[in-house]
Amino acid sequence: MTRILFPIGLLLFCPIIFANCQKGNPGKTFRFNGHLSVDGLSRTYLLNLPPNYYDTSNLPLVIALHGFGGTSAEMERDYGITDKGNAAGFVVAYPDGVPSNGPLRLRSWNAGRCCFVAESDNIDDVHFISALIDQLVAAYKIDPKKVYVAGMSNGAMMTYTLACALSEKIAAITSVSGTLMASPPCQPSRAVPILEIHSALDTKVPFNGGFGMDSVYFSPVDSGLNVWAINDSCDTPPSVVDNPGYTLTEWKDLHGRVAIDCYLTADGGHSWPGGQKPRDKADPPSTALNATDLLWNFFQRYTLP
Repeated sequence: MTRILFPIGLLLFCPIIFANCQKGNPGKTFRFNGHLSVDGLSRTYLLNLPPNYYDTSNLPLVIALHGFGGTSAEMERDYGITDKGNAAGFVVAYPDGVPSNGPLRLRSWNAGRCCFVAESDNIDDVHFISALIDQLVAAYKIDPKKVYVAGMSNGAMMTYTLACALSEKIAAITSVSGTLMASPPCQPSRAVPILEIHSALDTKVPFNGGFGMDSVYFSPVDSGLNVWAINDSCDTPPSVVDNPGYTLTEWKDLHGRVAIDCYLTADGGHSWPGGQKPRDKADPPSTALNATDLLWNFFQRYTLP
């Protein structure tokens, strides 16, 4: 496959092949290492196409955002989203946050009141993800009405910020171990379905709010969900169902459809339920749920109008 170039103003799109083909599909490329120039910065991402890509069209796209200090490769390695995409038939993009200048080159997302270098340097990650969506939809067989965003921790906070700012491009979001940190007001142009997955034992981003990782104050998760309940026209009180190992709280819109789901596990911690620990000292993942299965089941319910 040849190199593809899409100059649009300050944007430069350049997917580079880093794996040639899948078994049974000789000469067809399914994985790319992409570069996108936005606001004078060279941004990077991984892209995976499912095995049925060349035989179909109008595929869903899931954009998966890593947590603070993580990378696109770690996000893919630890949470099984690529395997799910290959089995269910959706495209997965794993963007990278901007790296710090320190020796560890820790990456972060500017989610509003968080986090770290991306916030302090006022990185416009909304512009980056918006440009990435535009370019991927233009270059690949993606249904623009089926674009979804999922994230972990700082990446989860970024999903809320994107829902506030890009509701016309994103059909639904999933936040794992995140909370709404976007600077108010959050005024999306349309209702955005929200899936939040969190642990009651999370001390890095406490579910009930408070000071967590790096002494940052994080808003209570339910305060953000209440904002979204208003945005999504959920005028009736939520239903709460206790299950073994977790509690499910659901807000429904005026038509009785579920607009917001919140799963709160009793085990785990600041981790991706059903995933792998990214490092030895990381919190253990919850075994009560599989976040990757849940996000795809949730996303399939929704498309852009």
